[in-house]
Amino acid sequence: MFKIYSKRELAPNIILMDIESPWVARSAKPGQFVIAIIDDKGERIPLTICNYDKNMGLVTIVFQIVGKSTQRMADLNVGDGFRDIVGPLGRESDFIHEGIDELKKKKFLFVAGGVGTAPVYPQVKWLKSAGIDVDVIIGTKSKDTLILEEEFKKVSKNLYVCTDDGSYGFKGLVTDKIKELIEKENKSYDEVIAIGPMIMMKFVSSLTKIYNIKTTVSLNTLMVDGTGMCGACRVSIGGKTKFTCVDGPEFDAHLVDFDEAIRRQSMYRTHEIAKDTNGHKCNLSSPVDTSLMVDIIVDRKKQVKVREQDPEIRATNFEEVCYGYNEKEAMAEATRCIECKNPGCVSQCPVTIQIPQFISKVKIGDFEAAARILATDTALPAVCGRVCPQEVQCEGNCILGKKGEPVAIGKLERFVADWARNNNINLSVPPKNKLGKKVAIIGAGPSGLTCGGELAKMGYDVTIYEALHEAGGVLVYGIPEFRLPKKEVVEYEVNNVRNLGVEIITDVIVGKSITVDELLNEEGYSAVFIGSGAGLPKFMGINGENLNGVLSANEILTRSNLMKAFEEGYDTPIYPGSKTVVVGGGNVAMDAARTAKRLGADTYIVYRRSEKEMPARVEEVHHAKEEGIIFNVMCNPVEILSDDKGWVKGIKCIRMELGEADQSGRRRPIEIEGSEFVIEANCVIMALGTNPNPLIINTTKGLDSEKWGGIIADDYGKTSKEGVFAGGDAVTGAATVILAMGAGKKAAQGIHNYIQRLN
Repeated sequence: MFKIYSKRELAPNIILMDIESPWVARSAKPGQFVIAIIDDKGERIPLTICNYDKNMGLVTIVFQIVGKSTQRMADLNVGDGFRDIVGPLGRESDFIHEGIDELKKKKFLFVAGGVGTAPVYPQVKWLKSAGIDVDVIIGTKSKDTLILEEEFKKVSKNLYVCTDDGSYGFKGLVTDKIKELIEKENKSYDEVIAIGPMIMMKFVSSLTKIYNIKTTVSLNTLMVDGTGMCGACRVSIGGKTKFTCVDGPEFDAHLVDFDEAIRRQSMYRTHEIAKDTNGHKCNLSSPVDTSLMVDIIVDRKKQVKVREQDPEIRATNFEEVCYGYNEKEAMAEATRCIECKNPGCVSQCPVTIQIPQFISKVKIGDFEAAARILATDTALPAVCGRVCPQEVQCEGNCILGKKGEPVAIGKLERFVADWARNNNINLSVPPKNKLGKKVAIIGAGPSGLTCGGELAKMGYDVTIYEALHEAGGVLVYGIPEFRLPKKEVVEYEVNNVRNLGVEIITDVIVGKSITVDELLNEEGYSAVFIGSGAGLPKFMGINGENLNGVLSANEILTRSNLMKAFEEGYDTPIYPGSKTVVVGGGNVAMDAARTAKRLGADTYIVYRRSEKEMPARVEEVHHAKEEGIIFNVMCNPVEILSDDKGWVKGIKCIRMELGEADQSGRRRPIEIEGSEFVIEANCVIMALGTNPNPLIINTTKGLDSEKWGGIIADDYGKTSKEGVFAGGDAVTGAATVILAMGAGKKAAQGIHNYIQRLN
């Protein structure tokens, strides 16, 4: 818990809090922000840092009560705490990287408006500490709403207060004061930095453009998640789309499309958490159909059928679709395995599970022995049994699949893992002998958890640093509850890794809170593994992508999966639309479409190739169709259409035909001239894949990367930087859970070999 050290009301409905957050305080810089989460049901609230005290480990935030979440924050008192404070996030102010002598040659004017006065303070304070005097204008409605006046008097050369009603200081707008200073008092400025309401920054920018003064603004109010995952904070800068939380929050004011930013800022004001409606129940659970649990006749050529929720019922709830095997069904399916002497299934498993061996134990009903065999090779069997593409890996190489259906290896793995959990079988026993060496893991996703678990078994002291407030990576933010239950399955298997002795520290942004070099040189780690995933969403670059109602798949999935926006009682808002088009054909597209369907939307898939070329699992496509999702294949979006208020009203597509195969091995789609058509929609979800966040690469000298952002590493995760290893999506780009796990497992061996050579 992040305790509140002090609290005071600066003005009516404007609160200042000092919060204990040593990870943030140690690395915070002017211009950066944090994400605050009140409790388990709270949303992720971005707040710019007002001040920080490295010695006391305190960060200062200032916020205005504008809705339910900020009112809940204001109700907290000294001694209470936030569930999470994540940061520091965003790029620090650019002037920090200029030479002091150069800064002293410049004349700065800071313009602060309303609550935006708070983030201006650390910037002015930093410049004052460097011996640089600056002028400050504070704009506010009246004397009663003025904040931090005394603090600014101590750090600014000249402080000008403007009030709308003339109750204090200069009567008028901040732009009026700027004109007076320049035109009447003959002041000149080399740079203006403006932070406050979007409309204020727009007019300041328009004015300074006339005066030809370089101007910087902070667009922190656009942010939602803060780590680059959702893409909701995108804004047009000089005609190019930028992410506020990754590329900002500060930008060249004269390049900002303020009208678009103002419109996007309002997107969620009218869309709160998902509610039950007629015919739609957000969290309805369904009873198991026990009539299917009868004696089983095994057909060597066909799998034992697995029980599932009825499609019409499950399309209205977030309960797990597949019920899995019971004991009788699992044993029956296991008898189909012929236990090959040279099993092809094992060679195709990225973590080399001893498949025939664990299945042989299921055959005879020794489920505990089966679970212990699985535990030797995988830290996440219940996860893998549910989400791995077994049809192209282990099951795709099963000998029975040549003349019939392969053994349902994934369903059996899931059964064994679930049985072990339900029967409290302890599979995580820490090693008796410790090696006395420390390894740091960046990212608590599939790759990081696997690498950490393997190293812990070898005797290493392992610490995993996770940027989010929950461990699990894509397992918690990317895969829906109806495919992968979070508390029952993911949390349990993450705790199994903890039980091996692995420490997991959440809310730490490596590259901001601490760097890779600091981990190696100051914290005493012998090696670092980067398993930070690929969470930066891609967009098409077509007209209309920044309209209200256009989301990335990451955004809607993160809001629903991680922040539980689909459940009553949670604060996070969500916008699924009522007629929604999902662009893409992978598993993420299916997840986004099926989530939107459960939130009440009529949902359509648009994909530029045929269904045969879809990269999504056949099972996921089948489930989506059963649930009523309409597939529009062989067509591609060319433009998103807007209504007169800047919201989506439709998507213009063009028909495609398939040409010769491209580098992916799939036939290349070609546009059919003159075949354009429009699908009416009020929500468009882009599910086009993701790239790694550049933060770690940009803050780690000597770490080589591909042009598209992936870290360059060999088969055992070794990178160009001494002692640094990497694996999973951070290296390959977005891929599968099991491939990330395989990379983490191989990297653990690579790290072990590296440290042993050092010794």
